[in-house]
Amino acid sequence: MVKPQPKIPFGPDDYLAWEQEQSGRNEYVDGEVFAVSGASDAHGTTAGNLFAALHGQLRGKPCRPFIADMKVHVDAANSFFYPDILVTCDPRDRTPDASHVKRHPVLIVEVLSPTTEAYDRGNKFAAYRTLASLQEYVLVSTEQRRVEVFRRDDTGHWVLYPFAADEEMELASVDFRCAVADVFEGVEAQ
Repeated sequence: MVKPQPKIPFGPDDYLAWEQEQSGRNEYVDGEVFAVSGASDAHGTTAGNLFAALHGQLRGKPCRPFIADMKVHVDAANSFFYPDILVTCDPRDRTPDASHVKRHPVLIVEVLSPTTEAYDRGNKFAAYRTLASLQEYVLVSTEQRRVEVFRRDDTGHWVLYPFAADEEMELASVDFRCAVADVFEGVEAQ
């Protein structure tokens, strides 16, 4: 998130109708609207690499990945976010009513940037944790070439699985593995 737009006193349904008419992406957080800024080269390349790998792995399976332009609704937080990548396996997210908004992701990925890192780690993660379907939340640092996977365990606690640039990462929610180096392929050193 970059900066709040002027306060527009409307609810989620009004936001969805308004947002369809906007040229840019805007997130909705409990009645406030925030413009989502464009991504850097490193951010876009990293998200694209991971999305391409996930897409290839999930082809022909019931889970579908989405990149950047798909909203996720977090009802408990009265919010709509645009994660960098989300994966849903739920048939309810394949209906015509879910063509612009997904509600049951199993995996959400955020590529960190200096302006959003604290929010992605804090309030946004807190909101995402309220999604009963969510099994993994992934933070990708292009600056440190590191992937942090937060995985919900059988007791409902979130456990961190960090992966360095020379390791293979695992996303258990979608039975996916790849070299962390592949996620950063083509990303210039910062």
